[in-house]
Amino acid sequence: MSTTPTRITHLIGGTSWQGSPARTSPVFNPATGEQTGVLDLASCELVGEVVRSAKAAWESSWQRASLTQRTQVLFRFRELLNERKAEIAELITAEHGKVVSDAIGEVTRGLEVAEFACGIPHLLKGGFSENVSTKVDVYSIRQSLGVVAVISPFNFPAMVPLWFVPVAIACGNAVVIKPSEKDPSAVNAVAALWKEAGLPDGILNVVHGDKEAVDALLTHPDVKAISFVGSTPIAKYVYETGTAHGKRVQALGGAKNHMLVLPDADLDLAADAAVNAGFGSAGERCMAISALLAVEPIADDLVAKITDRMGKLVTGDGTRGCDMGPLVTAQHRDKVTSYLDAGTQAGATLVVDGRDGDVDADGEGYFLKPTLFDHVTTDMSIYQDEIFGPVLSVVRVASYDEGLKLINDNPYGNGTAIFTNDGGAARRFQNEVEVGMVGVNVPIPVPMAYYSFGGWKNSLFGDSHAHGMEGVNFFTRGKVVTSRWLDPSHGGIELGFPQNT
Repeated sequence: MSTTPTRITHLIGGTSWQGSPARTSPVFNPATGEQTGVLDLASCELVGEVVRSAKAAWESSWQRASLTQRTQVLFRFRELLNERKAEIAELITAEHGKVVSDAIGEVTRGLEVAEFACGIPHLLKGGFSENVSTKVDVYSIRQSLGVVAVISPFNFPAMVPLWFVPVAIACGNAVVIKPSEKDPSAVNAVAALWKEAGLPDGILNVVHGDKEAVDALLTHPDVKAISFVGSTPIAKYVYETGTAHGKRVQALGGAKNHMLVLPDADLDLAADAAVNAGFGSAGERCMAISALLAVEPIADDLVAKITDRMGKLVTGDGTRGCDMGPLVTAQHRDKVTSYLDAGTQAGATLVVDGRDGDVDADGEGYFLKPTLFDHVTTDMSIYQDEIFGPVLSVVRVASYDEGLKLINDNPYGNGTAIFTNDGGAARRFQNEVEVGMVGVNVPIPVPMAYYSFGGWKNSLFGDSHAHGMEGVNFFTRGKVVTSRWLDPSHGGIELGFPQNT
């Protein structure tokens, strides 16, 4: 039964926007194809108003808030998010399509960043050196930037904003979030929790929009920093545009993650890992494994084990306890599906065709079941492109060295994994591989919140990874104070450069 689409609008200064939008965008349930929402899209002028409001709130309240006041809000937010994570997960499933258990996992991993940010009094401790010169002390402090912006992707509508927002707020900044137009409701729900936790109005704002809103944030003189996660072409654009306008930018881009399986590996463990990392969230993860490098002579056995496991997966509506849900839009589903023909035409073996079989869903959802290619070579588009869907490609290699070279030659460097029982090989791999996040018998090596998340090469533009101490440093700027209290013995005129004595 169809329902009237719900209006989804901006959250500005702690309240829902009451204006009339010039433009809107539809929001769909990807499991059914039904339009469930109408999203207001912000104009450049509205973004400017929001930034001005955020700056005023920062100057009048949060910039001067004590560490105790900030941590009280953070602890309350952490508790609220933990209590409501099932509700947030349901919103994610309704608009993104991932299964509810996966959505709860997403919120939980974001919760870990909020927990990390609760320790901000310790994380912002500066240094102090007494009597560096006679009766002169030097100490360092870190201070907030002002207004910062977060531009987040569709595939993790709650977790990615939570990578940045708790740390930015803990450091004393005001935040403007621009979430994806495809699944905007989760961000609104999380933002409401911040208000309930006692965060002053105007310190966290949600502005929905498209390229017009993004460009307005990238060029506004009062936005001091940009945090972005998305595709590599857009990440590069965000980095170049933001830095050209004097901002610090962390822009996390795309990926082509490889999993190297050595002959001594536990093939049952490796097969489980390949299925989990290749098809979880329908492959719409920047940390998904999409290229499996099988060091011969294990490829036949490994492909057989993966195929067997794929046959037991149930694809369908994420609210029904299925293993995998739909892709986020019909357009994206069609783009991913086009790679199946491209792969077979290039000579790869289509072992499991995701277009075959039924799905457990009603309506016209955007489904493609898990797909497996074998005998893939590096000149094929299914190997070269970030497909961002449930398509796993097996590349057969003759040795560890050949596999390592393929990974290091790839233009992306987000995440990778090695499966082996050889500690020496694993240690060599973690030292030699040119990738930002490495798993040893761990297929999706997403670090804990107190370590940083980020890749190398075309997977990152900028110098700073997300969360951890790199996040704290990104959302603050350093200041060093040299002080000497009044002392008549140091009076008099001396134009020479000061020397420590």
